[in-house]
Amino acid sequence: MTGEPQKILILGVGNILYTDEGVGVRAVERLLETYDFSDNVTLMDGGNLGMRLMQPLMDADYCIVLDAVLGGDVPGTIYRFTGDDLRKSLAFKDSMHQSDLVDTLIYCELVGKRPDTVVIGMEPQDFKNMSIDLSATVAERVPAMLEIALKELAAAGGVATPKA
Repeated sequence: MTGEPQKILILGVGNILYTDEGVGVRAVERLLETYDFSDNVTLMDGGNLGMRLMQPLMDADYCIVLDAVLGGDVPGTIYRFTGDDLRKSLAFKDSMHQSDLVDTLIYCELVGKRPDTVVIGMEPQDFKNMSIDLSATVAERVPAMLEIALKELAAAGGVATPKA
């Protein structure tokens, strides 16, 4: 079956004011700086928009969320969550945008249009101190996070072309 390629949303979430909590947003910024994307791909800084993300999510068939994740492993560890694991990954954190995103996905499901979602998360080193810069540990792992996100994107039918 051919037809339209699925619409893919790459969503970076987090609060860039709290060091590594902003890793998802910083990762999306890096993707925008270094790649051009096929027409079926949208990149978005979801910040901590919560319910305002509902429309972009409902417009997408597939969503790749980039975020800081408290999985209990060493800082810089990268996680991949899908399906039922999403709740584990998104609800565990004492941060407003996380439970918002779970709620928003649940509301999308209630109205019958929730994208398949994968979360690529990274264990933060510091998410308590205010700083707009990522910690060195997390910053050096961002390329690895992007590599995983780009593999997800390619598998879902999106194309990322490195900028000249």
